Amino acid sequence: MFYYLFKRILYAVPVLLGVTFAVFLIISLIPGDPATAILGSYATPENVENLNRQLGLDKPFFQRYLIWVVNILQGDFGTSYSLNRPVIDEVVERFQATLILSGSSFLICSIIGIFFGIMSSALQYSFFDKIITFSVILGISIPSFFLGMMMILLFTVELKLLPASGMYSLYGGGDLIDLLKHLIMPSTALAIVSTGVVVRLSRSIMLEILRLDFIRTARSKGLKEYRVIFIHAFRLAIVSILPILGLQAGFVLSGAVYIEIVFQWPGVGRMLVDSILTRDIMLVQGGVLFVALCYVVFNIMVDFLQLILDPRIKEE
Repeated sequence: MFYYLFKRILYAVPVLLGVTFAVFLIISLIPGDPATAILGSYATPENVENLNRQLGLDKPFFQRYLIWVVNILQGDFGTSYSLNRPVIDEVVERFQATLILSGSSFLICSIIGIFFGIMSSALQYSFFDKIITFSVILGISIPSFFLGMMMILLFTVELKLLPASGMYSLYGGGDLIDLLKHLIMPSTALAIVSTGVVVRLSRSIMLEILRLDFIRTARSKGLKEYRVIFIHAFRLAIVSILPILGLQAGFVLSGAVYIEIVFQWPGVGRMLVDSILTRDIMLVQGGVLFVALCYVVFNIMVDFLQLILDPRIKEE
């Protein structure tokens, strides 16, 4: 078991190195000069040249990349130009808000997606199954940011039930109830697409399992249908559903960028957009790398949990 976990961690190393190189390359290709963006009206050619030298931006591409990677290995993600604070401090602080948003969305898509996927497979070709299938297709087809704007128009502008932006109210509030009110719309909008994916794939997996011989044997023994589905079939299905949840966790985490902009949620996604506009290279690189690291760690955790639930992986 520990050898398998060590091997998965070892495989993650080249993935993270590839991410660092891709991020550094893409940021380097973005038009504009960070020194000019920092200096603003004081951006004379001499000042720009001096600032580029201080920031190390006058060095060749590969030299700058190696310096950045070595600093990261030492725990130094650099300093934000626009905020004048360590990148890692800003990213960790913003990531707490993103974790609340993406975590709640992931719980929604996991619980609702698996439940309705199981019920849809158990009631195959019924009216309930057709309604779920239609809702899933509709949910997958609607972009999250568009759904978010429609929810703001309905629940904030028309019905005046929920706040449209931010994580807490500007005046008063600040408690758990206030957070939940601000969280309902963005987390729901972010979870819709992932929920549809989980429902469809969970339904397909359960349908295959319900045709297996041991399910027929369980039914022939007189077991109640809910025990056959939720105990015998689901116990086998969850092993195949876990990798799907791992992929959807990455989708939810990356999709939080759009939702955070629509709802002005103070997370990593909004931070990345603002830092791109201000050409804050170090903050963009550190934020993207931190999100990629979280995604890799989560998938390793999913693989490890799958290993515990499925003994056949140990034999392989």
